[in-house]
Amino acid sequence: MPQIDDTTRTELEAAAFRRLVAHLRERKDVQNIDLMNFAGFCRNCLARWYQEAANASGHAMSKEEAREIVYGMPYREWQAQHQKQASPEQTAAYEKSKPHSR
Repeated sequence: MPQIDDTTRTELEAAAFRRLVAHLRERKDVQNIDLMNFAGFCRNCLARWYQEAANASGHAMSKEEAREIVYGMPYREWQAQHQKQASPEQTAAYEKSKPHSR
């Protein structure tokens, strides 16, 4: 692994995060339950991690504010426009694979 100074590493991580968020915004067809079933995290998890990092660094941020950063719009608006009802198969897969603690 190449030696990278902390500032460059942080810049690269931030760029990768921005790319991930942009990708998730573009892929509205991929439902959160699918992300949870296949990857073990979803847009809401990413928003929660962002909120936790902001709050830990002294920047107060609500769950709704963090979700808007990830979704690119208010969460309720995204749900109304893009979220579909989970199928029984998706729900069963989630129940089988969901982590015991969050």
